[in-house]
Amino acid sequence: MEGMRINGLPTEALFRRGETGRSDGQQPEIREEKLKKACADFESIFISYMLKTMRRTIPQSGLNNFPGKDIYTTMLDQKVAEDLAKRGGGIGFQEMLLRQLGSGIGVQGSGCSRVIE
Repeated sequence: MEGMRINGLPTEALFRRGETGRSDGQQPEIREEKLKKACADFESIFISYMLKTMRRTIPQSGLNNFPGKDIYTTMLDQKVAEDLAKRGGGIGFQEMLLRQLGSGIGVQGSGCSRVIE
């Protein structure tokens, strides 16, 4: 059964231990760093959405309405979310994502909270 392919991969690549079967040419360390960055970014987006949703529960009053308030609060929420995701591992969401998604490339969950740009 030489030359047989499943999802674009040669079948022998599916049975090799210790390899991911990827042929994109990236080193495992580069893929690990990209995955860590993606997990941190996703956690930042999640926190930003959470802050935006929490902010909507606050009753509106006429005292704090000014032009550009929505843009300002959106930018503030994004920055707070980025800082929370970077500082001390965030809320633990990126650790969980890294553990789940990193198992395919052999990434351990520990240490992902120290993502440096």
